[in-house]
Order: sequence, then C-alpha cells, then structure tokens
Amino acid sequence: MDPGAGTRKERPKPREPAARLEKAKQRSAQQELKQRQRAEIYALNRVMTELEQQQFDSFCKQMQGSGE
Repeated sequence: MDPGAGTRKERPKPREPAARLEKAKQRSAQQELKQRQRAEIYALNRVMTELEQQQFDSFCKQMQGSGE
C-alpha cells in the first residue's frame, strides 16, 4: 500500500473546451438579458414619471379652476 494514497486529494479534471464555451455563452446571454431588462425598467420608469407629471399638472389646473 502507498502511505500517501489516502491523504492525497484528487484534482478535478480540467473542463473540456466545449463545456467552457457553453458556460461562457450562458454567462453572456445572462448578461445581455440583465442589460435588456435594466433598459426596459429605465424606459418604463421614464414613461411613468411623465404620466405622473401630466396627472399632477392636470390636478393643479383643476384645483385652480375650482378655487376661483
């Protein structure tokens, strides 16, 4: 028996290039998805802010008209 056989840790096999390429593709796709979602959120936020401002302006005009 080899005295060092039980204490030595096995190193994991290096990944095959195809597996690494697939992992990189998945990471890239995930990053693109996050960027797209972020852009959509910002666009929605801008639209909602504009709508809120329009409603506020309308409310102010309505209050001025009824206050006279």
